[in-house]
Amino acid sequence: MASVSLSSIPYGADETVFVVIENSGCRGSVDRETERGDLETVVADLLAGQIGDPIRVVAFNTLEHWSKDLSADVAREIQTRCDIDGVPVPDHLKEFVEVLAVPA
Repeated sequence: MASVSLSSIPYGADETVFVVIENSGCRGSVDRETERGDLETVVADLLAGQIGDPIRVVAFNTLEHWSKDLSADVAREIQTRCDIDGVPVPDHLKEFVEVLAVPA
């Protein structure tokens, strides 16, 4: 099970944090969790290859007491951007997009 370090959870500020959970290749193990401050940065960094082999994208806001799995939304956005640009989905994102980018 993935864990988020306590230093990554905002305290007292109305801030939404986006966490990308990456696959380590070992079943049941997470290699890395990457934090970003906004969803646009998450999508751009995924497309640029700065974050590899994502398995989940989760947003949370501790002040407002909510969290949400945005994986399918991010996968659809990646597919849409690649379609608009007329380029294939990058190899490191293919499985993520194929599994999660189902129509809403």
